Amino acid sequence: MVLKAKPRHGLITFLVEDNKTIRDNLVPALEDLVNGHVVGFAETESDALAWIAAHPDDWQLLIVDLFLKEGSGLGVLAGCKTRKPGQRVVVLSNYVTADIRARCGALGADAVFDKSRDLDAFIEYCNTDRPSGLAPL
Repeated sequence: MVLKAKPRHGLITFLVEDNKTIRDNLVPALEDLVNGHVVGFAETESDALAWIAAHPDDWQLLIVDLFLKEGSGLGVLAGCKTRKPGQRVVVLSNYVTADIRARCGALGADAVFDKSRDLDAFIEYCNTDRPSGLAPL
C-alpha cells in the first residue's frame, strides 16, 4: 500500500486491485481523465479494510475489484458501511452479472462497472459530482 500526500484538489482515490497491469493502466487514466489522485492501493481484502480503518477521512472514491489475492471485493464493500456521505464506492470488475450487481448494491456499492464493457460509463461516473444510483444496471 502506498499513501501519497493529500492533494489540495482532485478526486482522492484508493484502489483495491491485485492486478499490477490493471493498476498501472488505471492510475494514469484516473489522473488524466477524472482529475483523480490515487493515494494508494491494496491487493487483498484485509489490507484494504486495514487501510480504510486507518484512513477514514483520506479518500473520496474507493474502486474495488471483486477478485483479490486474498478475500474478495464483497468483503471490502461490507467493510465500508460506515463511510461518510461524500465518499463513493465503485466496483470495477471483469465478473459483472445481474446477481453480482444486486449483491454489490445490497452491500452499499454506489455503482458497478464491467472492466471490459463499461469503461466510458465508469469515467463519466467518476466525473460526476453527485451520481445517482447504481450504474449501469
